[in-house]
Amino acid sequence: MPRVMILAEENEDIRQLMTELTRYNFTCSVSDAAGIDEQLPAQNPDLVLLEVNSLADAGSVCRTLKQRNLPTIALACLETISSLNGHLEADDFIVKPYDPRELVARAKRLLHRNTGSNAEVIRYGDLSIDTARCEVSVAGHRKMLTFKEYELLKFLASNPGRVFTRDTLLDRVWGDDYFGGDRTVDVHVRRLRSKIEDSGHCFIGTVRNIGYRFSRNS
Repeated sequence: MPRVMILAEENEDIRQLMTELTRYNFTCSVSDAAGIDEQLPAQNPDLVLLEVNSLADAGSVCRTLKQRNLPTIALACLETISSLNGHLEADDFIVKPYDPRELVARAKRLLHRNTGSNAEVIRYGDLSIDTARCEVSVAGHRKMLTFKEYELLKFLASNPGRVFTRDTLLDRVWGDDYFGGDRTVDVHVRRLRSKIEDSGHCFIGTVRNIGYRFSRNS
């Protein structure tokens, strides 16, 4: 289920919003903007709802979310709609009173645009793969990968949860004309992990005696 983080002061309206989103199979949590750099890796949201009316510095928070390539929908009152200008870098907005069906539709559109093998940006948690620029970042920090490391990561991330043998990875990433052994895959996975993983991030799982898979919940 998609994970939604609501950045707002918890009140009856927000609790009702959480209840409605849960009915549409979203997992919801509510947080304030304090310590957002620590909260985001811990909660690993797929989408953020940002209530601009209750946050003193919504613009700064929105920029932080943008750096992490997190799709963001601004929640606003009609009276404050004028604040949703070029300085607030949200991907979309919705005005109170919130229609859950409209909000869900907007959320699904953003999630579809930001996740998947056909999107220009493949994103899972803090990991972002910009396929248009061939760039990879983790928690907003760009990672310098070799071409094969990038291709291997992109292929695995485009098929989350699916287990691939070393032979299959050699065929799909290195191609039919490669004549090296399957140890090449192990070496590239080890180097790739050293560049994109740490104590708080584990993206590539080893399936004993079989091969590797990408974990969508990393």
